Amino acid sequence: MTKAADIMHPGAQWVPENETVLRAAQLMRELGVGALPVSDANERLCGIVTDRDIVVGCIAESADPSGTPVGALTKGTPRWIPADADVRDVLREMEEHKIRRLPVIDQNKRLVGMISEADLAHHLSDDLLGKFVEKVYAQ
Repeated sequence: MTKAADIMHPGAQWVPENETVLRAAQLMRELGVGALPVSDANERLCGIVTDRDIVVGCIAESADPSGTPVGALTKGTPRWIPADADVRDVLREMEEHKIRRLPVIDQNKRLVGMISEADLAHHLSDDLLGKFVEKVYAQ
């Protein structure tokens, strides 16, 4: 059985909720990613910020990215998956919530990786990938 840990991109990095949007954008550039998990003071997942969140929720609102905390851009309850979850559970979570990136958490509730659409494309059959795309992108 394929597990979340088998298909995730390891080495994902948190951005603290009180860090600035500017620093989050710089970190995305440095890491070559379009999303970062956001952590609270206890290093627990409290959200995810995307490059789109930065543009639409900060820049387009004429907010100052060097003074806006990244936590101000996070909304809703963040979704995550245990590292030992079956890939079917990964797909179900992403499809049900129409999300494109999913943090992977270990038994100690620490971030160990992220699963993105690209990871799915590398590890799923064309049939499973097609069903995922249909469910996530369908109106």
